Amino acid sequence: MSKNKTYISNLTLSAMFLALCIVLPLLTGQIPQIGSMLLPMHIPVLLCGLICGWQYGLIVGFIAPLLRGAVFGIPVLYPNGIAMAFELATYGAVIGLLYAHSRWQCVIALYRSMIISMLAGRVVWGVIKLVLMGISGDAFTWKMFMAGAFLNAIPGIILQLVLIPAIMVTLNRTGLVHFRHGTAGISEGRVKNGM
Repeated sequence: MSKNKTYISNLTLSAMFLALCIVLPLLTGQIPQIGSMLLPMHIPVLLCGLICGWQYGLIVGFIAPLLRGAVFGIPVLYPNGIAMAFELATYGAVIGLLYAHSRWQCVIALYRSMIISMLAGRVVWGVIKLVLMGISGDAFTWKMFMAGAFLNAIPGIILQLVLIPAIMVTLNRTGLVHFRHGTAGISEGRVKNGM
């Protein structure tokens, strides 16, 4: 594919992922008990970083919570929307960078990239939240960080760890996304099958 076609394709896909970031929370919001715990905006951002590249993942991740906050008032822009913008931008950038520079691209590399990006995003969220809460004179404790970053997010983390690899394996099998083969001890057939 030519550079221009790749650019247009990535731009179009990024717009679709951004739209999903806006729409998916409307669907999960119908489940009041765990709707926000499912982290619906994270999935399109992570997929954008994987499929389009780290630059697109970073931009979509940063814009999505701010745009959604401006349109729907959720998340509230200060401090939650701003902290989420940095968090999601980190997810999109880190997963895109790590996966693109993996020795081979398969489910193992995908999980490694996902887990590192999820940890990095939560650390960035905690730092930004600490700064913003400090500016407004409110406390942001370790307990609040652990609850917001991990404990309350368990359903969303599980959903991401199941859904994103399943989507990528399906896209690989249909030929829309290709796992790259390497010489790291995984046979070509297993990589093709996403194992």
